[in-house]
Amino acid sequence: MSIEKFKSIESPAVPLPIENVDTDQIIPARFLKATTREGFGENLFRDWRFDKNGAPIEEFVLNNRSYSGTILVAGKNFGSGSSREHAAWAIHDYGFKVVVSSFFADIFKNNALNNGLLPVQVSESFLADLLEAIEKDAGTLIKVDLVEQSITLQASGRSENFDINPYKKECLLNGYDDIDYLLSLKEKIAQFEKTRT
Repeated sequence: MSIEKFKSIESPAVPLPIENVDTDQIIPARFLKATTREGFGENLFRDWRFDKNGAPIEEFVLNNRSYSGTILVAGKNFGSGSSREHAAWAIHDYGFKVVVSSFFADIFKNNALNNGLLPVQVSESFLADLLEAIEKDAGTLIKVDLVEQSITLQASGRSENFDINPYKKECLLNGYDDIDYLLSLKEKIAQFEKTRT
């Protein structure tokens, strides 16, 4: 599966200042029956977004029309719990391109990167600044630049750099999954084979 190329994005953000959000909260287990990536977004944070009768819970942030954008700013330790890849599918399918937190569970982080969703890990103080700025102005813009590996709060100009695996960075920049990446090396592989005796 090819993924969408990602170089930079400037967008308002949706705040989710809750710590220890696990994958069962992101996408409850009862919705894991499908094997394709599409359609999971409608059940993202299902038990927080809707009551038992399926009515939207007004106070939950995804039901608040004040907030929009393709960046989710979440609390510390995001994506803990089970290793379900569906959590990354649901966030991406909903329309988010970036998730920001001060700490990610490793398996979630890798699943996100494998599915075109960029996890940006920042310091706790920078995360607090982001959440405070969004609370004051729901339209505040955040810029995420993958080339420079930086995230900037546009209103104040405050910026931080983030780490990313160089291989995963190259895949995101070029829109490659693992197979696409190997195919991109086809000519180099062929040249290498010619040199073998």
